[in-house]
Amino acid sequence: MKGLVSKMRVRKLALPAFLALTATASLGLWLGSGDSGDASSHREAPLISQDPTADGTDLYAFVSPDAPDTVTFVGNYIPLQDPASGPNFFKFGDDVRYEFNIDNNGDAVADVSYRFAFVTEVVDPNTFLYNTGPVTSFDDPTLNVKQTYTVTKVAGGTETEVATGLPVAPYNVGPLSMPDYASLAAEAVQELPGGGQVFAGPRDDPFFAALGPIFDLLQVEPAAPDAGYADYLAGKNVHSIVLQVPMSEVTSDGAVPTDPAGANAIIGVCTTSHRQSTTVANPDGTNTASGDFVQISRLCNPLVNEAVAPLGAKDLFNSSLPADDAQFLPAVQDPLLGQLITAIYGVDVPPAPRDDLVAVFLTGIPDLNMPAGVVPSEQLRLNLAIAPADAPEALGILAGDNAGFPNGRRLTDDVVDIALRVVAGATPFTPDFNVEPNNALGDGVDANDVELSDSFPYLADPTAYDALPVASGETSSQGVDDGGDMEEAASESDETEMSSNLDDDSDDGNLIKRFAAVGIALIGLTGAGGYLARRRGA
Repeated sequence: MKGLVSKMRVRKLALPAFLALTATASLGLWLGSGDSGDASSHREAPLISQDPTADGTDLYAFVSPDAPDTVTFVGNYIPLQDPASGPNFFKFGDDVRYEFNIDNNGDAVADVSYRFAFVTEVVDPNTFLYNTGPVTSFDDPTLNVKQTYTVTKVAGGTETEVATGLPVAPYNVGPLSMPDYASLAAEAVQELPGGGQVFAGPRDDPFFAALGPIFDLLQVEPAAPDAGYADYLAGKNVHSIVLQVPMSEVTSDGAVPTDPAGANAIIGVCTTSHRQSTTVANPDGTNTASGDFVQISRLCNPLVNEAVAPLGAKDLFNSSLPADDAQFLPAVQDPLLGQLITAIYGVDVPPAPRDDLVAVFLTGIPDLNMPAGVVPSEQLRLNLAIAPADAPEALGILAGDNAGFPNGRRLTDDVVDIALRVVAGATPFTPDFNVEPNNALGDGVDANDVELSDSFPYLADPTAYDALPVASGETSSQGVDDGGDMEEAASESDETEMSSNLDDDSDDGNLIKRFAAVGIALIGLTGAGGYLARRRGA
């Protein structure tokens, strides 16, 4: 971006954190305005970036559009998965406890939690293969690595096992291994006793953002929407836990809310992951875990830990509870992101203290999703009595859609653009700043790269390696180290004949495919050996 660095002004930046305050603005300010027209939490803190299996990337909570008396929670983990990640494909951690925590009375303490614990079975440990042949069902003996899990509900200090032995959808290895992956993954949709359903397994990452430009000196100025920036999450997968339960299972009075102003209508949600406090690395290559479970990842609203908390507080935030959010310095009232928007682009933002941000991120918005007597804390707040929108707006409340972020979060909500504009003051809370360029900030990526589903579990199937551009040669390139020449594996005519054989779907053709793969591997090893020999002789 031309002139980006030259436009920066040197400024002493305050060290941000959180301070709990109560906002006094009303929802009428939001509804009265017609002018609205980083990754969420991928690798958001130093310690959790080294533990991707426990790293929560995104949390979504919304009234189920096809079952409006239920609420759906989506917790995504294990960020930035490459589809071609064998032979040890990504999976949930057997030594990690994953949770959804629901506060149904606004006191910043979880009243209902759902815990998920996973178990891995390796059918044949004497092979390196994830699967030993095509897999069409979870019960196929050719699926060598299988995971199951248990769902436990915690309420009122009592733990209740909801279901156990539930199958996790296998990784989408590829078209030969998983010839009908959609049907295979559908087996992981499981009905729950007493109503509701659950899914666990790999999914396409529904979060969309121009990660490269965002973290390259915050390229989010008003021109960004027209800059043609790419979705750097396109083609990446995550592991998802999707839980849909009757609203009566999570409300304070056990009833389905019908009045948006009712005492039982608003919940606050976080997803967390936990490991036992002690892990011992054994001489035989195994690990032994012991001790109490300790929270190591926390995710409520998107982008808070990633783009609001400073490096020195990120690990602390991941281990903290909403009830303790007052321990931090006032990052919400004077966010570093707002300071950077001013420093880099010269865009004025509302001065500190930012009570408008306190409402959005800490207390909820009055007359929308702020509980009576709320204890300020960073949670994703959702009013269960607000029906799903017939035509959801990606900009959520900023576009007049009260069923969207920051009232809960749907899979289609453009939380990057919303958060940038809110931090820039482009809301009715601060009307003097709800003008261009503040209300035009964005990253230029407005939707997911693949279509979502209209039915549970709503997220798209995970991308397989053969769907990536490199698989079709669009972006494939081979570098040659030290200028050395790689020997041709075959002449052009040989390549044509091999291509013809590889297109043969007969039994002989399939054998040729496998022998060709082995041959290519041997050629690669031979070439590498010759190259190393030349290097040693140099």
